[in-house]
Amino acid sequence: MESEHAKAAGIALVISDVDGTLVTGDKRLTAATVAAVSRLRAAGIGFSIASARPPIGLRNLVAQLGLDLPMGAFNGASVVRPDLSPIQERLIPEPAARAALDQLLAAGLDIWVFAEGAWCLRDPDGPYTDLERRTIGAEPRVVADLGTLMGAASKIVGVSRDHAHLAACEAQIGAALADRATVHRSQAYYLDVTPPHLDKGRFVTWMSAHLGIPPERIATFGDAGNDRPMFARSGFSVAMGNAEAAVQAAAQAVTDSNDADGFAHGVARFILP
Repeated sequence: MESEHAKAAGIALVISDVDGTLVTGDKRLTAATVAAVSRLRAAGIGFSIASARPPIGLRNLVAQLGLDLPMGAFNGASVVRPDLSPIQERLIPEPAARAALDQLLAAGLDIWVFAEGAWCLRDPDGPYTDLERRTIGAEPRVVADLGTLMGAASKIVGVSRDHAHLAACEAQIGAALADRATVHRSQAYYLDVTPPHLDKGRFVTWMSAHLGIPPERIATFGDAGNDRPMFARSGFSVAMGNAEAAVQAAAQAVTDSNDADGFAHGVARFILP
């Protein structure tokens, strides 16, 4: 359920996370969500997305939602236009990428590397690979030695069905890499390693400057730990009902879950005049 927080005032831009927020658990945009984005546009409010997904994973959203503003991919480390052409791209520095790969291997995680425009892995039948195929609409590239990609990695992902273990890895690997890379879980089963000092919060700040919209007039929606930097840099933040307690506590309002049209309900309750 939505919380009883006061409604946001004067919002000019909404930036939403995608997985766990904008789409359902089976990766669909509902009719209510599509309608909510249309209502924002009709009210003169801009809309964009910030996602852990690679740019290719945003293509269907652009088409279905008619997106016309820059978007944040790889947790904001890449900024792309609606045609997916890059505005800004940063890679993980190679020494940090190699250290991350070593840490993820030592933790016993399945590992994916997003590099050279491709989703690369060793085991195409590993955990959550079918889900990722549906999510980004692409097949993986099988690579025998992921170490060969460490000079070209945009994102490295540790994947595990053991969600508690992955949460522990987030703290441990995040501390080990410190300021050499950004380490956040984007889902309970994905631990993302992305370029340092760049996160969804930096994307909010970039959009604020790019569009000339003050941060206090930007609202953000999210469900995971990687959305908290976005909450911190926007004037109004909404956590999903499916978010962990710590994520809900970091937001100013809480809406329903992503499988109960929480985004659409949150827009109607908190954002639209």
